[in-house]
Amino acid sequence: MITASIVKELRDKTNAGMMDCKKVLTETNGDIEASIKLLRERGIMKSSKMADRAATEGVITARVNAGATSGLLLELNCETDFVSKNENFQAFVGSLADALAASSAADLDAALALQVGEQSIEDTVKAKVGEVGENLQFRKYVRFDAAPGGVVASYIHLGGKVGVLIEVGTTKPETRGTDSFKELIKDLTLHIAACAPKGLSRDDIPQSVVDNELDIFRARLEAEGKPANIIENILKGQIGKFFAESCFLEQGFVKDSEIKISALLEAKGKELGDTLTVTRFVRFGLGE
Repeated sequence: MITASIVKELRDKTNAGMMDCKKVLTETNGDIEASIKLLRERGIMKSSKMADRAATEGVITARVNAGATSGLLLELNCETDFVSKNENFQAFVGSLADALAASSAADLDAALALQVGEQSIEDTVKAKVGEVGENLQFRKYVRFDAAPGGVVASYIHLGGKVGVLIEVGTTKPETRGTDSFKELIKDLTLHIAACAPKGLSRDDIPQSVVDNELDIFRARLEAEGKPANIIENILKGQIGKFFAESCFLEQGFVKDSEIKISALLEAKGKELGDTLTVTRFVRFGLGE
């Protein structure tokens, strides 16, 4: 059986298209080395040398539908800032975003497999490599389809170097059309772009990350000669500060650090006679 993981392994090693990888793996009964040889024989690895070159420049772009009920964020990388600013490259990224916006592709694998004309997006990107003369990577993609009452919004910062996608829930349809709500959405996306929260709430921060922070704090305190019983009390305050800096809902608002995002949402909800909730968000930083 040809699994998704072995297809990905071959794709990573050869820069060949997903369908090409599946085909040769089937022909070779899953033999990676034999598949690489077959791809080389067929000329499908022509871009493999470029695939080894770092692609850390590029463009992040977004699309949100007219009803603000669905949106996507994607990142396409190239090697140089010169190419990323090229109108042809930017138009190419835009065409991919438009095709994906018209589809139901829910994740990166589905986005890469989406057919555009006679080939997949993955193969379309690979074909573009020869035209621009640089390694290109369709590195990140996310799609939000809002729950009932939800609104999806996006923000692109620094000409495509930072991108944000957010879903905010409401309980009253009329809320979504108010200027106050629209201003709030804009402020929230600006905040995420600027402050780069690690998660929505404490539940989104992996325990391994928390444990690592605790180990760092503890080592510092021990090096300062603090007694063990005092260390544990200090650690509670230190980890609380870590969460306040890392969790979106606990962060101080970028325009007024004295008010937490959770309090801002509550205040705006009261102003609008509604209950507002941030359901989810994602932030892309170019090359991160």
